Amino acid sequence: MHSRLLKTFLAVARSRNITRAAREVHLAQSSVSDQMQTLEAYLGTALFVRSRTGLDLTPAGRTLQPYAEELLMLADEARAAVQAGAGQVSGSLTIGALETIASTRLAHWLARFQANHPDIAFRLTVAGSGELLRKLGDGEIDVAFCFDRGDAFKRDERLARRTVSAEPLVLVGPPGQEEVREELAGLAAMNFVATEPGCVYRHLFDTAFTEAGLAAPKPACEVGSIGTIAGLVAAGAGFALVPHMAVAEPLERGELIEMPWPGAARTVALAMIWRRRRVQPPALKLLLTAAGGSFAPVKPADARPRHAASSLS
Repeated sequence: MHSRLLKTFLAVARSRNITRAAREVHLAQSSVSDQMQTLEAYLGTALFVRSRTGLDLTPAGRTLQPYAEELLMLADEARAAVQAGAGQVSGSLTIGALETIASTRLAHWLARFQANHPDIAFRLTVAGSGELLRKLGDGEIDVAFCFDRGDAFKRDERLARRTVSAEPLVLVGPPGQEEVREELAGLAAMNFVATEPGCVYRHLFDTAFTEAGLAAPKPACEVGSIGTIAGLVAAGAGFALVPHMAVAEPLERGELIEMPWPGAARTVALAMIWRRRRVQPPALKLLLTAAGGSFAPVKPADARPRHAASSLS
């Protein structure tokens, strides 16, 4: 079975739609249909059946899916082994990251990495944590950078993980804010701005309260991006508990103030996650090595200058 047929088969299996699969593999819809007919003729059985919700895998299709994934991985590993044996360090990488991490941590670092390794091309994909893990599992991206929730990727034995930095969580409010209660119970009664349920940033927000034995407050406002949160907080819509990297610039500009979080300082691990292979492609191996030594530890929260007095009353 030719690898291009297997790649197209997996794209159709994921999307359950010929049109979406065609966009994914950069082919015309007719070509995707022709390839699936060729594969079914070769195997002598139907791989898909139409339903009201799209194309469903038949029992034969479900049987083929893990073999297709394994065969494509073996092909990649064989190519990587040959390249490594020939001393070649080239190729391409697809990197996935949360938007905040991509803009604040990866942009300059990837530019330096490419300058040091001009024969390696890369594509940067921005998505949510759940989508990044799915793309890793399906082989659509080579490595992902996201905040470690300590759950989802650990259930997938195909994935490996390394913490590259510890990012502090900070409580921020609008300039001039002085009446902040010292206890978590008091904070829980105040207005907060947070992302929507299911987002990793919302998970961090909820966990900060639940681990202290308190019910997480229902945000006064739920928004879809950290950047919007910073703007709403600056305008007086409430407070926010977010990774420092996400609000570093508005803090520097004095648009927000950082306030002490009652109790121990909180951090979140910035993790690099990739798919385990018997032989890593040389380009990916170089990137994993470079990332391991290039993300400097962040300064603790009490070491950063504050732009306004943050007394608690």
